[in-house]
Amino acid sequence: MMNTISINHKTLWPVMLTPFRQDLSLDLPAVDALTDWYLDNGAQGLFAVCLSSEMYHLNEEERLTLAGRVARRAAGRAPVIAAGVFGGSLQSQAQFTRRLAEAGVAAVVLVVNQFAEADDPDAVWQAHVAEFLDQTAAVPLGLYECPAPYHRRLSVELLSWAARTGRFVWMKDTCCDAEAERAKIAAVHGTPLRWFNAHVPTLLSSLQAGGDGYSGTAANLYPELFAWLCRNYAAYPPEAAALQRLLTLWDVVIRPRYPQSAKVFLQRRGLPLSDACRVSVAAASPPGEEQLVHDCLLAELAEVKSRLPAGVPSTLQEVG
Repeated sequence: MMNTISINHKTLWPVMLTPFRQDLSLDLPAVDALTDWYLDNGAQGLFAVCLSSEMYHLNEEERLTLAGRVARRAAGRAPVIAAGVFGGSLQSQAQFTRRLAEAGVAAVVLVVNQFAEADDPDAVWQAHVAEFLDQTAAVPLGLYECPAPYHRRLSVELLSWAARTGRFVWMKDTCCDAEAERAKIAAVHGTPLRWFNAHVPTLLSSLQAGGDGYSGTAANLYPELFAWLCRNYAAYPPEAAALQRLLTLWDVVIRPRYPQSAKVFLQRRGLPLSDACRVSVAAASPPGEEQLVHDCLLAELAEVKSRLPAGVPSTLQEVG
């Protein structure tokens, strides 16, 4: 069982899509290709089995298979983490967490909303998590403010407590508020916990405030731009500010029909995966609009990459 993890500051951690075949079975060769693509395009960590992975539509064995496959394919090039708490007793959650660690993930991420009901006070959540820590003492852990089935955001005080247990090494924050982000970043300073933003519009400000990087949905379309921003924002302030403005605008454009729209876009970027999803996704409307949007994004992506200094990681030729 792995019990150490090294997380670099100012890095990109994509929330991985799950490739399916048309019969909705796992497409493991496509998982391998997608893993390589993230890493070749600047990711320094991978979050498998998350909401973008359609995690609530995977059974327990599929979650283990997917997480283990990504960890083996990454093969030490970057740490792989995976969500490991999906309801049930604390004992069953702890058992599955240990199985995920044995499958090769570097840390198991706790879905924050799985430890208390929506109307429970923070004290209930803290008590349940404290008990869970006692049952998983050898496993590094993360925190994920997943918005489904309900959105539980950690207070500064609760996050500070979690960080100072020494057990948590990674967090995906979804509060989407710059002032709150700054307070939470300050709260984990000096602890083992690394803080990652899921909110594109506040990414640059969170990096400037001491945040550790980005872990959000837009990294499934153009991860190399987020890798560049995390790595170069301090060295190239005007270019970083311009890129932040562009990413904020694009973030609105890419949301409809996610995650299927992201899979379609990655086909255009040369990846061998289908657009099949287990989550329910609305049909594109009007017909052809999504393709026109993707045409524009691909053209703009190439232009933006050509202008950024210090180089942008990219290994695939876009199909066009």
